[in-house]
Amino acid sequence: MNSTQRGRITTEPGRKRIRALLNGQYILDTTRPLLVWEVPYYPAYYIPREDVAVELIPNGETTHSPSRGDATVFDVKVGEELVSAGAYGYLDSPLAELNGLVRFDWNAVDQWFEEDEPVYFHPRNPYTRIDILSSSRHIQVEIDGVLLADSHQPRILYETGLPPRYYLPQTDVRMDLLAPSATHTDCPYKGTASYFDVEVGGKLYADHVWWYPTPLPESQKIIGLLSFYDEKVDVIIDGVRQERPKSIFS
Repeated sequence: MNSTQRGRITTEPGRKRIRALLNGQYILDTTRPLLVWEVPYYPAYYIPREDVAVELIPNGETTHSPSRGDATVFDVKVGEELVSAGAYGYLDSPLAELNGLVRFDWNAVDQWFEEDEPVYFHPRNPYTRIDILSSSRHIQVEIDGVLLADSHQPRILYETGLPPRYYLPQTDVRMDLLAPSATHTDCPYKGTASYFDVEVGGKLYADHVWWYPTPLPESQKIIGLLSFYDEKVDVIIDGVRQERPKSIFS
């Protein structure tokens, strides 16, 4: 890893071709993005100005970051349309490697691509890996002593930085105790998750269960299976009650 770290910001040259489509036009196309970890979990794409194919108009606004300094905010002009505050860039950042680069707002673009494949929700972290393995472990899930799931055929999803997740067939889950919620979350590796609330003993446990009705191609092995937040329920594996893991979802 050839990276630079200052304060809480880590940067690393990207190796993939990055393109972005807006109003039918590729507004950027680069083989030399800079990956910038503004948050711990995934990077942002910073694009060399000369690899941007549309006009960027300073709109008089600035943003400030304690580690990155002051950035100029740009409106993005695509044909006759102006996307307000669609990008920003640094002219005199304390992190010299950011100067001359442009960071586009993720949602200001219609579609992002790594090479020729679409990327959804946010850039992928090159240091995050997902493995989905079939297993014959005996998985039981309880809330307040009530058995919610009992399965000998889990799919175990291992994702970098998170506890293993046990995805179980719906036929091994007490679906009568679950009710669909309105919550949805997005993952660039798995897709869009839908959630269930659990009701046990007259008490509602919101969004304790999720599933992927239409996962992305790399995660097809969990299609239609249900997973529980181990941080919030009691999990018994091969007869051994597990300690609840600590994670960002605790």
